[in-house]
Amino acid sequence: MNRKHENQAEAEGSTEKLLQDLKEVVHDGEALLKSGVQGLSETGSDLRERLSNALDSAKDMGRRLQERTINGARATDRVIRENPYQSIGIAFGLGLLIGVLVNRRGRD
Repeated sequence: MNRKHENQAEAEGSTEKLLQDLKEVVHDGEALLKSGVQGLSETGSDLRERLSNALDSAKDMGRRLQERTINGARATDRVIRENPYQSIGIAFGLGLLIGVLVNRRGRD
């Protein structure tokens, strides 16, 4: 069960980073579209349309990832509230294990 919580925490962290990166890409892409509106050739117009479609897709993916992150956080919160003593025990055990490992490495 500890491994599941670790994987879930890693997934949430990477999801948060992915969401932030996705938002930056969308923002930069929108700025690029706005700045390149004038003087486009047919090829440029096609590229602009493809970029616009990609941005729409990225926005949709960002919304879905955000919903999944929120749902995951709610599920985690629910599990912790339903099993408070087990959650405290797991957190204590992980803290103890990390402390022992850090202490060992300090001696080497």
